[in-house]
Amino acid sequence: MAKYLVIVESPAKVKTIGKFLGSNYTVMASNGHVRDLPKSSLGIDVDNDYEPKYITIRGKGDILSSLRKAVKKAEKIYLATDPDREGEAISWHLMSALNLQDKKVYRITFNEITKNAVKESLKNAREIDMDLVDAQQARRCLDRVVGYRISPLLWAKIKRGLSAGRVQSVALRIICDREEEIDAFVPEEYWTLDALFDIEGAGKPLTAHYYGSASEKKEIHTEAEASAIIDKIKGKPFTVSEVKTSTRTRKAPLPFTTSTLQQEASKTLNFSTQKTMRLAQQLYEGVEIKGQGTIGLITYLRTDSTRVSAEAAAMAKDYITNEYGEKYLGKQKTEGKDERKIQDAHEAIRPANIELTPQKVRSDLGRDLLRLYTLIWKRFAASCMSDAVYDTTSVKIEASGEVFSVSASVLNFDGFMSVYKDDEDKEEAGVLPRKLNKGDKLGEPVLEKKQHFTQSAPHYTEASLVKAMEELGIGRPSTYAPTITTILARRYIIKEDKNLYVTELGEVVNKMMKESFPSIVDVNFTANMETLLDGVEEGKVKWKTILENFYPDLAEAVAKAEKDLEQVKIADEESDEICELCGRKMVYKYGPHGKFLACPGFPECKNTKPFLEKIGVACPKCGKDIVVRKTKKGRRYYGCIGYPDCDYMSWQKPKLPEDNTTKLSE
Repeated sequence: MAKYLVIVESPAKVKTIGKFLGSNYTVMASNGHVRDLPKSSLGIDVDNDYEPKYITIRGKGDILSSLRKAVKKAEKIYLATDPDREGEAISWHLMSALNLQDKKVYRITFNEITKNAVKESLKNAREIDMDLVDAQQARRCLDRVVGYRISPLLWAKIKRGLSAGRVQSVALRIICDREEEIDAFVPEEYWTLDALFDIEGAGKPLTAHYYGSASEKKEIHTEAEASAIIDKIKGKPFTVSEVKTSTRTRKAPLPFTTSTLQQEASKTLNFSTQKTMRLAQQLYEGVEIKGQGTIGLITYLRTDSTRVSAEAAAMAKDYITNEYGEKYLGKQKTEGKDERKIQDAHEAIRPANIELTPQKVRSDLGRDLLRLYTLIWKRFAASCMSDAVYDTTSVKIEASGEVFSVSASVLNFDGFMSVYKDDEDKEEAGVLPRKLNKGDKLGEPVLEKKQHFTQSAPHYTEASLVKAMEELGIGRPSTYAPTITTILARRYIIKEDKNLYVTELGEVVNKMMKESFPSIVDVNFTANMETLLDGVEEGKVKWKTILENFYPDLAEAVAKAEKDLEQVKIADEESDEICELCGRKMVYKYGPHGKFLACPGFPECKNTKPFLEKIGVACPKCGKDIVVRKTKKGRRYYGCIGYPDCDYMSWQKPKLPEDNTTKLSE
């Protein structure tokens, strides 16, 4: 009979870990959390030192019953939940739910589910780290008070079923701010001037770009400026005034963190953040490999560290030396992106065994699992390899004091690029048609001038939003994907062709949050809150102190908003639209899909109609008003109020005729 009980979170790990341990061990799963705050109430006693009230999660009774029976038979219990704050908190909750206070209980963690890692964790068993637990309690309670105190206000003002969250509200604001920036953007005109030289023996012309004068770089703002330069150099001799050759290195990338994995998987594989994390979880917990059984293919997937263990680095060194040669072996990259705290000192995301190449597991993995594993494997292998080296040549060509430049790069040594290339690597310039020397005379070129307009900042994608949240210190590796998933599910934003767009519902929620709870949606405030949670983990800050300082201000803001919202709710905003059924002036209402017009005579009169916001611009086709419309998915566009008789539409906000930005549509 087994003497020792090992409790993990996921049933998928049971099989993987069970085969590493002998018959003395029983491995069972808790299926994640077993206790949480109640759904029916706040669950935090704000009048009694902010003490949380935890209850058993509905549906976990049978699991706990089975675990209690196993606990009675075990001499020692090992809590092997995930190696992060949340995993530590789950172990702590298991201590209470299973009444393990008088038992021999040990906490073990491993960054990868391999035989060596699991065996080593048993040798380094420890007590539960209450600083980690308290950091998770603080986060959970902060999120609870924000959600449970503010969400009812959203129900009262807009519609039931909406929610406000500490991190999701900031993420929504980031997207809304970008949309406002795009709407307010006024394009500026600029011109480029290229000189196309016909080089003898070359298959295609040499294209040099206008640089400026010999002393400084200049920009061309108008067609008149471009024409003046052309007139100045037309028919004049073109001479090579400078030739510079140099060597440039392209550094090998760092291995993946949670954030960079989500970004790269989005860009190269078109995976959502949620899909990336789901697939990575499967690779971490274990996949059935022919001849080897169920094994974990990657290390733990929630990390902001780029550190690699000495054992993994040694394995990578041997593999690269054997497969590519010593000249491809690079220096180990262990530095992080900045000096902020690295959560839980995890390793980077890497293959558990570099010898297990994507080719070797191709037949055992589904298409998407294989694509993600290949991305992780190649990135880690590349991070352990030498830098790529380019030979670069930069040439300047002068005519009447005006300078054109052209440069080219030739890959001298591919280094890490023999394994891994990203978009930047693929955009390197090609070779020059022939070697050019200072003083060479070139024939008269064909001159091409082109008009351009500056572009606004792009819409956020899931990848760029994750990057922005990481740079701003909003959330942590475990929260990026759930945050984006939540605001998509609430229809605050929608996704089309990778881009994220704010819906009208999202705009209304964001406006209310900014007006009534400015600190909640303040980026700096939220980033500082994350720093305080790190302080709890380090044992420098008491977790209830954070709540003590936060909750009174929140309660005051809620009370004020409740008073203001009552005034807003008393009288609906009237419109100029007349109800054609009863003659009353229709009012503005908000529903699941945003703003609409309704008759105030409800329930006697149930007339409703879409709200069409006029933007003060006439339709270029028929002269009627242009109004704001939405697609079925909630994306905003601009169309004629006379639809379907007039089919004019535009994704960009039309401008008044006298607005100089109308050149964009010419």
